[in-house]
Amino acid sequence: MDDFYMEVPRPLIATAREYAPGTLFPSHSHARGQFAYAARGAISVHTPQGDWLVPPQRACWVPAGLRHAMRMHGAVTMHNVFMDGSAVAAAGLPAHCQVVDASPLLRQLLAEAVTVPPLYAAETRAGRLMALLLDEMAAMAPLPLNTPLPQDPRLARLCLDMLQQPSLDTGLDAMAARAGMSRRTFTRRFRLQTGLGFAQWRQQACLLAAITRLAAGQPVTRIALDLGYASPSAFTAAFRRALGQAPGAYLSA
Repeated sequence: MDDFYMEVPRPLIATAREYAPGTLFPSHSHARGQFAYAARGAISVHTPQGDWLVPPQRACWVPAGLRHAMRMHGAVTMHNVFMDGSAVAAAGLPAHCQVVDASPLLRQLLAEAVTVPPLYAAETRAGRLMALLLDEMAAMAPLPLNTPLPQDPRLARLCLDMLQQPSLDTGLDAMAARAGMSRRTFTRRFRLQTGLGFAQWRQQACLLAAITRLAAGQPVTRIALDLGYASPSAFTAAFRRALGQAPGAYLSA
């Protein structure tokens, strides 16, 4: 993915790409940090530490050298900004993956940045635009759109299975039994290794699955029932509590 740009002697390089629904990039890494913005469609990012979901018009930060896989949900327009070490430091970006909100200004800057030639001059309009883009990226707000994976192989395997088919009907006692642990041991170890209680992690897994399905055009009623919510209104209420908007409004914001 855009490896040609890794050696360009500029702190920021922006590209735009179109991808068909279901496009998968197997596990790989980049020499530069990758800021992936979903101008259209949704993107899921998988790393050894967990899964991240990028809804439309939000973005994900992937540090340099971190192995990750990406899958496109719906037709995707992705704007990438590849950043060298000096740009990463200037923006104060973390050493771990993170989904972030994109302000209206950041969205407009990205739309312009992808038209800038790779070898832009710093003292030109293009250079000043890229410098402003970096300033705006430094002000991005993180979003809680990830499901961390535990280090324990048994727990990680169960979590990966659940991510394939998340449901609120999957109970703590059933998970503990499948892991061969007591309820108390499972609860303690799960929170220690993920930073979340199992119920919160399960809710996050269902939320990420819901965003993916919404981006693919599935109806709210079907999504709600598939994920184990008592009703579409219960799903909408949970979605609103987590993300501040109803499902339809969130995707079209």
